[in-house]
Amino acid sequence: MTKLPAIPAGQLNRRAGVIKALAHPSRLRIVLALERGERCVCELRQLVKADVSTVSKHLALMKRAGLLDERKAGLYVYYRLRVPCILRFLDCVDAVLEHAPPATRPRHYVKKSPIKRRTTR
Repeated sequence: MTKLPAIPAGQLNRRAGVIKALAHPSRLRIVLALERGERCVCELRQLVKADVSTVSKHLALMKRAGLLDERKAGLYVYYRLRVPCILRFLDCVDAVLEHAPPATRPRHYVKKSPIKRRTTR
């Protein structure tokens, strides 16, 4: 039997925190929108169709998890992906869903994102 590498509990908890920070449809929509570059809170609010308070809470959670950076310009706050490679993780999630037997797919599974993604990385 092969011995598995020891991964410290703290690292596992931090990884879980990043994954949890993505675990909401509005936050996933925000990440996909930020693939194209930074966006102000007002644009993201329109995208997720929620009030500024709700969007700000989503953004703060994702920033604490290390997914986002922010830039203030006057009255506006702009967000961008801190590490765009998180999009590869989402590609991997899509691959899992593509290969999951239909009976095990979540009922809310949508095959294609409503936000058109660019094809090159």
